[in-house]
Amino acid sequence: MVERRSIGWMPGAVDTRPPAGRAELDAAVAALSGLRLAVLTGAGLSTDSGLPDYRGPAAAPRNPMTYEQFTSSARHRQHYWARNHLGWHSMYRTEPNPGHLALAAMERAGTVLGVITQNVDRLHERAGSGRVVDLHGNYNRIRCLSCGWECTRAELDDKLLALNPGFLERVKELGDVEIAPDADAVLESTTGFVVASCPVCGGVLKPDIVFFGESVPQSRVREAFGIVDDADALLVAGTSLAVMSGLRFVRHAARGRKPIVIINRGLTRGDELASVRLNTGTSEALSMLAERLSP
Repeated sequence: MVERRSIGWMPGAVDTRPPAGRAELDAAVAALSGLRLAVLTGAGLSTDSGLPDYRGPAAAPRNPMTYEQFTSSARHRQHYWARNHLGWHSMYRTEPNPGHLALAAMERAGTVLGVITQNVDRLHERAGSGRVVDLHGNYNRIRCLSCGWECTRAELDDKLLALNPGFLERVKELGDVEIAPDADAVLESTTGFVVASCPVCGGVLKPDIVFFGESVPQSRVREAFGIVDDADALLVAGTSLAVMSGLRFVRHAARGRKPIVIINRGLTRGDELASVRLNTGTSEALSMLAERLSP
């Protein structure tokens, strides 16, 4: 398969092609039938669980915090943790949707070898998937950047609630607050929010999430490439492949001449490498594939 650049792609691009019909679904089944699959997922998979995506046609513009901002500015950390404190209280109650459950079922059946996810919401694990590479980390672990002390996000929440009594109630009185896919929240005023420091050394606490401008740990990248190498085909669901972090696995599979099926609402940066492209929702398509690809 020759790699070609997707000239017409741009962030949030609308797919003007008709929604996938029976012919496209049959083609996806034919392309993947009898093969062991590596799966790459993005924020679009979790929209049916109530979480927004990043770059879909309906996604709101976002300006996420960078690693440099977080590590160099106490004011930026205050802003981040105030928003995260609110966002986490919404995210941890989110439940897996039929798409997550379908992938877990396909893994149990031996069809899916593993999932590489760009999401930090842990919904794959909660759905029952066993082999998951959280490429960008997940919101559940907190680490001190100085001494390496760790705790869970729930443990940190106890500290933040004690340091900021009444904060959540005051914010909720302001009305609806938009929650982002990385447990961030759109919140204008964070004045007065008290940030928790490391109880061991007083250092900066950071969630185990790869911020913009921060590199994905090489151990995770190697593990993810290993899943693609072990598989016979690659199934991509719910990502526009806008950043190289995910696109590199599609390009790697294409160089290995492996079938690639992409499921996404909206165009993706990897469309021209796909054997089959489904312009449809992930829950519907993955549920169908789980049923029809079952041994």
